[in-house]
Amino acid sequence: MQLNIKDTFSRELPSDSVEENTRRKVFEATHSYVSPRLPKKPQLIHASKEMVNAIGLDKDAINSNDFLEVFSGSKVYPKTKPYAMAYAGHQFGNWAGQLGDGRAINLFEVVHNQKRWALQLKGSGETPYSRQGDGLAVLRSSVREYLCSEAMYHLGVPTTRALSLMFSGDDVLRDMLYDGNSDYEKGAIVSRVAPTFIRFGNFELFAARNDKNNLKKLTDYTIKYFYPEIGKPSKETYIKFFKAVSERTLEMIVHWQRVGFVHGVMNTDNMSILGLTIDYGPYGWLEGFDFGWTPNTTDRQNKRYRFGNQPNIGLWNLLQLANSLYLLVEEAEPFEAILNDYKTNFEIKSLQMMRSKLGFEIEDENDAKLIANLEDCLILSETDMTIFFRVLANYKKGEGGKGLEIIMEAFYKPEEIKDLISEKWKVWFKTYDQRLTKEVLVDNQRLSKMNLVNPKYVLRNYMAQLAIDKADKGDNTLINELFELLKKPYDEQPKHQEWFAKRPEWARSKVGCSMLSCSS
Repeated sequence: MQLNIKDTFSRELPSDSVEENTRRKVFEATHSYVSPRLPKKPQLIHASKEMVNAIGLDKDAINSNDFLEVFSGSKVYPKTKPYAMAYAGHQFGNWAGQLGDGRAINLFEVVHNQKRWALQLKGSGETPYSRQGDGLAVLRSSVREYLCSEAMYHLGVPTTRALSLMFSGDDVLRDMLYDGNSDYEKGAIVSRVAPTFIRFGNFELFAARNDKNNLKKLTDYTIKYFYPEIGKPSKETYIKFFKAVSERTLEMIVHWQRVGFVHGVMNTDNMSILGLTIDYGPYGWLEGFDFGWTPNTTDRQNKRYRFGNQPNIGLWNLLQLANSLYLLVEEAEPFEAILNDYKTNFEIKSLQMMRSKLGFEIEDENDAKLIANLEDCLILSETDMTIFFRVLANYKKGEGGKGLEIIMEAFYKPEEIKDLISEKWKVWFKTYDQRLTKEVLVDNQRLSKMNLVNPKYVLRNYMAQLAIDKADKGDNTLINELFELLKKPYDEQPKHQEWFAKRPEWARSKVGCSMLSCSS
């Protein structure tokens, strides 16, 4: 198994002078060297052939012993030195200090076809940043991360990727619901892939310690490899860097809102400096349309990371990054201007996104009101977001009276759609129909364009849980079925029609199918 290793992060940035793998505060370093824990009996569950190819391997490499050993942590690839990253962060709005890769170990970087990829293992043992944890991961969280990373990519959402999913052969003790009832679960390891895993928190760590020297090294490195187009290091370049990160973060979150994805734990240490969705923990897709929904049990009371608040949290997190980079620029006004632009641009891009979901190509001054009225209708009764927008594409101009019939399958309780609720929907469809008369696309053209932005299939939590339950019994077929299904989320895929359905009632309150904890 030959890889084109081109390590830069660990070679160009300062490493921890202590090489003991003990929990500790780490100063003046971006990373600590640490080797993965030897898994008891690794076994490959699934691998992404697309990512195998992306890092420069032949698809047959998946079946090799080298692949199994390297991407389970059983063997260190020749002439490489694994490490864990040091970073800090704000968690649920509170400063948490040093955090770091507590259960992720970076293996190496490869370059293939002019693209740089960093590869890391999640669940491969403790690091100096593990705090009270064991550095391991369990099957349920690993399946969810593996499937979701690739599903998001094919939805067109900026994301980290996944290379492989393996059993470790170890039993891992977890308190899934944080209720004092710990139990052993099957251990697993995911190999994650991204151009870089640098987060907002990497910058916060140095800024909080007033370590301007290493903050500059980290920022210059990030610009050199991932934002080279903005120029050589200078105060002006650092401002351009923040602007680019802000724009990418906004783009990512608009995509989240488009497909109904809720990250669940948008702490600053879970924010990629490249604007990629990173750290798939207690995420979820909206079942019933609800701006106030969060999938995270830890966030149940305050709902800081609820669906409707994700754009605001993106802004809040960018403010923390701006506070860190201020140390290099020493001027507040440029950062304030960029943060204000984020607010303005979100309104513009969000409106554009919703227009595309409704099949509008022409802008109309009344669109914002039409969209607000639609959202009011969607929350009158539990309405499946994915199904609603997908079947709305079937609406034909001039058939306002049939609108409610077309979307009826999106309602969890169709019997409730009567009287006042029915009347409000009929009024909305009448307005929607009038609005469509201003468009030049014929019905079939509009349907095709709407189906490019409104997915038919998303990774609902109950689907992932069914795959986890089967895998726990040694049957990986559903993991593969969902993996293949989610590679074409906008296609009709008639043979998979069973997955185009509302969450079943049995899954409403089942553990893993609605609310989830951060435990993994």
